[in-house]
Amino acid sequence: MHVFVVALVVTMVNLMFWQIRRLHEKQAINHQIEQDARLPATSLGSIRTEIDQRGVAAVRFRRVELSGTYEADHEVTIANRSFNGAPGRWVATPLRPDDGGPAVLVVRGWVPLAVGGEEHRPVKGVEPPQGQVTVEGYVELAQVRGSIGPTDPPTGRLSELARVDVARVAKQSGPMLSTFFLQLVSQRPEPAAAPTPVPLPPLDEGPHRSYAGQWALFSLVVVIGYPLALRHNARLPRDPDGARLDETNGDGAERTKTPGTDDEVAQRGS
Repeated sequence: MHVFVVALVVTMVNLMFWQIRRLHEKQAINHQIEQDARLPATSLGSIRTEIDQRGVAAVRFRRVELSGTYEADHEVTIANRSFNGAPGRWVATPLRPDDGGPAVLVVRGWVPLAVGGEEHRPVKGVEPPQGQVTVEGYVELAQVRGSIGPTDPPTGRLSELARVDVARVAKQSGPMLSTFFLQLVSQRPEPAAAPTPVPLPPLDEGPHRSYAGQWALFSLVVVIGYPLALRHNARLPRDPDGARLDETNGDGAERTKTPGTDDEVAQRGS
């Protein structure tokens, strides 16, 4: 039992320090993201070079400015997106850059459910500007389905998707798409009506701090509770053979042996 308790405490303490390390890693990532978000907007070519060297995750939330033309015919909506508690969806439109490279899927913003309909392409009332535009937005990772959640049909033309699945949009849009997408911040010229820009997700620290506290509390309970349990067990009365006796009353009367002792076995036999 001693070995088991020691191993349990060591395991819980290690889990506590693991959660603390995860917390520090999350804080470092958030700090880097905040720094990158403050940098001035860079060109699409520079971002593509960084992505080739470091991957898309390394440039997440970097601001990009590019000029091109919206491919309104390939616009899609992203279902089940809320804004300030109101239900709605995102509007995502491919943008063909002027440099002739792969198109970039731009999430132009959020619209309430009452705006447009699945039969409208582009979304009625918030159509993208025609002709050349200059947009600025944040780099975001393409969204993929986790272990649970709705699944989009792998074939056919979809007007609405469950998530910003860039690869799925590329299957039906025709032009090659970049592996990331942009969350629109501003564009020139500004249209008369446009979706509400989607804010950056909150940079929280996750549950790591509370988990570390829980493991510390569990360890403390075992470290304090186990010696107290041993002390209580050691102070229990025992017979000359070392067997534990149970108290029948608190007035000093005769004590009886616990079930399973030799005397009780003899009594049962008689």
